[in-house]
Amino acid sequence: MLKKINRLKNKYAFIATYKTKNFCHSGGITLNIGKENKTDKPVKIGFVVSKKTHKRAVKRNRLKRLMRESVRLYLKENNTSLNKYMSLIFTAHTAALGKDFKEIDKSVKKLIERIS
Repeated sequence: MLKKINRLKNKYAFIATYKTKNFCHSGGITLNIGKENKTDKPVKIGFVVSKKTHKRAVKRNRLKRLMRESVRLYLKENNTSLNKYMSLIFTAHTAALGKDFKEIDKSVKKLIERIS
């Protein structure tokens, strides 16, 4: 579980992040990047898996848990590298459904390294 200060929960924060239209893809995962952070506040991170990806909530929640754990481990290692952005949203697609943790972790880290 991510720390409370790193969770993106507000509906309007999600909308503002999507409006920037700054994103990148890797391995069935899309990373939407918010505005650059001018203050010392920590980055807020959200995870989205739509019903179009899979109709079963169990599958959608598993994808979110895998992405969340990957980001949590990354933040534990490199806490300051993501703080230059206000918010990030990871969105999983159908291509990410059959993947295990190693593949999801590799895709997430590739996306994070690409924006850093």
